[in-house]
This record gives sequence, C-alpha cells and structure tokens, in this order.
Amino acid sequence: MKTQEFIIEGMSCGHCIMAVRKELSKLDNVKIDDVQIGKAKVEFDESKIHESRIINAIEEAGFKVIS
Repeated sequence: MKTQEFIIEGMSCGHCIMAVRKELSKLDNVKIDDVQIGKAKVEFDESKIHESRIINAIEEAGFKVIS
C-alpha cells in the first residue's frame, strides 16, 4: 500500500471536502486517510489502481490537483 497526499486547488469549505470524499469513496482499493481544505491523503494499492484514477476522481468533484 502506498500513502500519498494530493494538493488540491479550489477547495474553500466543508462542502468541498465532502465532494472530494464522495468521489474518492467511489474508487475500489483506495482508503481515505484524511481530506482537508486544499489536500487529500489516501492509501492505495499501486498494483490495483493507478494514481491517475485518484486524480481524475478529485477533478470529477470539480477541483484541480496541483501536486
């Protein structure tokens, strides 16, 4: 399992946090450790899901991953 923190641009409130959590929770093989304004920390199995799918989920929530 790999733990990674994603820096997210455009989040400003609790609704933003819930939107990111909702999209991440749809992904199999991803454990959400923490979501705060401006970042999300997750654990995932690199052999089962690629980092780009996690980034896509965050972007699906309406935000931009900057690192």
